[in-house]
Amino acid sequence: MRQVDSRTLRAYLRDTRLLVREFRYSILLFLILVLVGTVTLRFAYDADRPLSWGDALDTTVKLMFFETTHEYPQTWPAQVVFFLWPLLGLVLVVNGVVQFWTALFNRRERRETWEVAVASTYRNHIVVCGLGKVGYRVILHLLGMQYEVVGVEKNPEARFLPLIRQKKVPVIVGNARQRDVLEKAGVRAASAIVAATEDDLTNLDIGLEARLLNPNIQVVLRLFDQDLADRVREGFGFQAAFSTSALAAPALAAAATRAAVEYSFYLNDVLLNVSRLTVNPGSALAGHRVGEVEQELDLSIILLSDRKGVDFHPAADRVLNPGDQVVVFASLEALACLDRMNRPQTTDHRPQR
Repeated sequence: MRQVDSRTLRAYLRDTRLLVREFRYSILLFLILVLVGTVTLRFAYDADRPLSWGDALDTTVKLMFFETTHEYPQTWPAQVVFFLWPLLGLVLVVNGVVQFWTALFNRRERRETWEVAVASTYRNHIVVCGLGKVGYRVILHLLGMQYEVVGVEKNPEARFLPLIRQKKVPVIVGNARQRDVLEKAGVRAASAIVAATEDDLTNLDIGLEARLLNPNIQVVLRLFDQDLADRVREGFGFQAAFSTSALAAPALAAAATRAAVEYSFYLNDVLLNVSRLTVNPGSALAGHRVGEVEQELDLSIILLSDRKGVDFHPAADRVLNPGDQVVVFASLEALACLDRMNRPQTTDHRPQR
C-alpha cells in the first residue's frame, strides 16, 4: 500500500508540474495582477475606509471575478484597478487560471496525460506494445507473476483497453514506433519490451527503437515469419523473437491427438507438451508408481493432485490411484502411450513403447 501511495503522490507531483509549465504564463500574469492590484488598493483606495493588506488582496481577487464589497474609489490608481481588473480577469481567468484548476482537479478528463504521469513513476517494468488479444493475455500473465506493466496502444477504442485499465495498468495511446511514445511509456527505465502488434515490420521497428533508447532492455517480438524471426534473433541480438505460426503449429498438432494437451512448444525441433489427465479406475495406469511410468514411457510427471492436496514434485515411489489428477511433460508419442495405458481394461499389462 505504501508503494502505491508513494507512486500516486509522485504521479500527482509530476502531473502538476507539467500543468504549471503548460499554464505558466497565465499563472504568472494572474499573480502579477493580484500583486499590483493589492499594492495599489492598499495605498490608493480612499472611498469608505483604508484597506489592510488582507482586505486589499481579498478585494483584488473579487474584482477579477466581478465581485466587490467596497465603494468605487476617488483616486485614479484605485479606479484603474476597479475598472480594468474585472476585464483582465475575465480574459485571464476564463482562458487560463480556471482551465488550470479544472485540469488539476479533474484528471479523469485528462486520462492520457495522467497515465503518462503514472507511467513515469515506473522502474524496471515491462512495456507491452499492441494491446489486442495477444497483448492483453501477455499483460494478464505478467501481472499474475507480479510484474509491473505499462501498455502502448495506437487505437484509443481498442477492445481490451477498458479491461487493462481496470487492472490499474497505465496505457499510453499512440504509435509505439515513435520515440516520444516509447519515452512516455518509460522505455528508458524499463527492463523489457514486448512488441505484440499484428505487423512484423512494426514489431521490428519497435524493438530497434527501444534498443536505441535503452541498450540494456530485453526485446521480445511477435513475428509471423519464422525465417525473419531467426534472422532477427541472430542479427540484432534480441533475446527472443517468436514466430506466431511456429507457436500455433504445436497447439494444432496436439489438438489433433487424443491427449488433453494444455500447452505445446518446440525445443531443438522436438515438440514437447504439457498434458493433464485423471487416472481411470481399472486402467493399467492405476497402481503403478510415478517412477515406473516416467522411466517406461520416457516422460515426466510434474504434478499430482489427490484428496490430500497438490504435490508439485511427486516422489518416484508414490503410487498412482484411481481419481488422481496428474500433469505430465512429454512428447506426443509418449502421451499417446499414456492415453492407451489409462483406458479402463480388464487385464493388467505393463506399459509398452
